[in-house]
Amino acid sequence: MAGARAEAGRALRRAVPRSSHATWDPAGRRSPLALVEESDRRRLPELVPIRHARMAASPFAFLRGAPAVMAHDLATTTPVTGITVQACGDAHLLNFGLFATPERNLSFGLNDFDETLPAPWEWDVKRLATSFVVAARTAGFDQAVGRRAAQAAVGVYRQQLARYAGMRLLDVWYSRVDASTIIALSRGRRRRAVADRLARAQHHTSLDALPRLTEAVGDGRRFVEDPPLLTHVEECHTGWVEEVLTRYRTTLSDERRLLLRRFRTQDAARKVVGVGSVGTRCYVLLLLGDRHDDPLLLQVKQATASVLEPYAGRSRYRHPGHRVVNGQRLLQTASDIFLGWTSDGGADYYVRQLWDMKGSVNLDTLDPADLVPYGRLCGWVLARAHARSGDAAAISGYLGTGDRFDRAVADFAEAYADQTEADYAAFTRARGSGPGDEGRGGVTNQRKGDGG
Repeated sequence: MAGARAEAGRALRRAVPRSSHATWDPAGRRSPLALVEESDRRRLPELVPIRHARMAASPFAFLRGAPAVMAHDLATTTPVTGITVQACGDAHLLNFGLFATPERNLSFGLNDFDETLPAPWEWDVKRLATSFVVAARTAGFDQAVGRRAAQAAVGVYRQQLARYAGMRLLDVWYSRVDASTIIALSRGRRRRAVADRLARAQHHTSLDALPRLTEAVGDGRRFVEDPPLLTHVEECHTGWVEEVLTRYRTTLSDERRLLLRRFRTQDAARKVVGVGSVGTRCYVLLLLGDRHDDPLLLQVKQATASVLEPYAGRSRYRHPGHRVVNGQRLLQTASDIFLGWTSDGGADYYVRQLWDMKGSVNLDTLDPADLVPYGRLCGWVLARAHARSGDAAAISGYLGTGDRFDRAVADFAEAYADQTEADYAAFTRARGSGPGDEGRGGVTNQRKGDGG
């Protein structure tokens, strides 16, 4: 049976040659500035300037902040095989990282799912490859470094898909890339640095966030104002919090609902996060257990339609938070025990822990020698994620054992990186400012635990 699906995948090469994936032709594409403007209309107007400032920090920040632009381009100007998976929808290199399993072990995988939707597998692969080229250029690395990382990511994706295609379904489902695997893949002097970073991630929890984000007030705690990034706003009143939590509880399993009820709500505030997410409604809730050092920090993040929906079809889930949560559970090895969704009558949200042993690379300190190994790691876990929901045998049959597809996507990534730089230049001209005008909101690399 798997052999027949692999043969069907190979047959697709006649209609969609692997070399065709190198193609990028911008003729007839929609204006990227128009797509950004459309996205702005769904955001809080007072936060849009922060979003634009962050996107103006660099071409890579623009790529991060405008997933709708690349989604449109991939869907309307690039070839697809017709094989779908549960796609991440925004698989750039900073949307991979460390996260905690319910057993408190560290795993590495995708960690942002705002745009997840069943869609062509190629779209995730091409966005990942492009992100390596753009990131390398933004960091000032030699031009060849980004291409090598992009091609390495695609090559390992192809190799791992072949491996998963030959595995039992349950073995694919249970497979994971954990901390010990990451350390084993590291070489020489970098192994110690990787081990140190993993150790830091293990302490990146709600308890660690408590003194950073909150202060003692009377017999409880309260978020410390840091406008415009962390502010107490009128909508975060007691009634709103109770409504959000009541609806959220219904999406949890019984034992987790009971656990949540043991925490007392202390405070709520609006928190600006990430780059692409800036301007959407995002709040943080502070809850405490029986002790002052027993915190639970929840992020209540607005969920809207995926940027892929105009091209891949509407989500089967009526609630966009439900779409995000179920997409995450399909793509991740193990998910946050507090993952759920809710609404407040005016907007829909998904809920997760704010800090839960999350960590990602920092492009400002990344060594060029680390980019190719990191590309291989991302390619591996993307293949694992796609194999959980898609037809690994058919995709592997299409990809084959040679590197033709790898080289084609690397060519595409370089061409689309050129396009991204041109779009970025047009964006900064339209703003009337460049990367020196970020102000309070301008940052190139946001902590991934804080959102997309």
